[in-house]
Amino acid sequence: MDSNHTAQQGFYDLDPDTILDALEAFGLWPDGSMLALNSYENRVYRLGVEESAPVVVKFYRPGRWSDEAILEEHAFALELAETDIPVVAPLRNAKGETLFHHGGHRFTVFPCQGGRMPELSGGEDYEILGRFIGRIHAVGRLRPFAHRPQITIDSYGRESYQFLLEKGLLPSELSLPYRSLVEDILPVVEACFARAGEVAQIRLHGDCHPSNVLWTDTGPHFVDLDDCRTGPAIQDLWMLLNGSRADMTMQIGDLLEGYTEFCDFNPRELHLVEALRTLRMLFYSAWLGRRWEDPAFPRNFPWFNSQQYWEQQILALREQFALLDEPPLVWN
Repeated sequence: MDSNHTAQQGFYDLDPDTILDALEAFGLWPDGSMLALNSYENRVYRLGVEESAPVVVKFYRPGRWSDEAILEEHAFALELAETDIPVVAPLRNAKGETLFHHGGHRFTVFPCQGGRMPELSGGEDYEILGRFIGRIHAVGRLRPFAHRPQITIDSYGRESYQFLLEKGLLPSELSLPYRSLVEDILPVVEACFARAGEVAQIRLHGDCHPSNVLWTDTGPHFVDLDDCRTGPAIQDLWMLLNGSRADMTMQIGDLLEGYTEFCDFNPRELHLVEALRTLRMLFYSAWLGRRWEDPAFPRNFPWFNSQQYWEQQILALREQFALLDEPPLVWN
């Protein structure tokens, strides 16, 4: 059995004693209370601490990120927090360290900050979010990532669908229709990128959907920079859009009303909204496939390898194919 398989199995079988011992190794004394939080990529727990506020401990999935990439995520979060942007940044130990090793696992400790997922019921909510994302991007533009990946058509699109087909994750009768459809779609995605032209590639949150924004009475704060990477600014905006074209036009207008108070926005990036949505659809299916050996995935996503799932994906991609040819959203 190779060391990578052993590390993966230990991650799958992470036990309470190891979790509590890791917190002690960080320098905090757990009170024994523990709650597993909703996370599939990593293992994340809310732990009680004696005579102190609870904390959140995140155990990183083996093999996903290098130590350098994780530390770059931490540095970005701390850089944002130091400019009073409401992100949940890692706690440092007495030596100023943020990434720790215990029992063959890598882990980080965060303050526990609650909140509710935003309902985004009106323009003011979008404008507030836009301001904070603009502040994040104003910092993100200051320097590049050295160890985090970039969003590209190859990494999100071609590599994703090729992985799914090579691993035989689709029903045999749907493999050819899926391949043909994706091979027709990707040149149209490339055309969207070509229409956008040269756009700035900046440090991003990378996965800025409503579940990664928690709202309190004082406003929103951003969590989970685990997917931070390099890409166009619109990547952190389009996942907040939903509904009809008219709805999304109003939403992007409100987001950018707040965003541009702190950071410039290139309107040509609006050509990328549906292209990035298409790439994410491909990437998400491949992500599920790459994690299928993790027992948590068949348990939580039992529909993934079903005939119905892939039929729905083909239908959704056909709908995206039509949307890719529509004019971009308009920002006045």
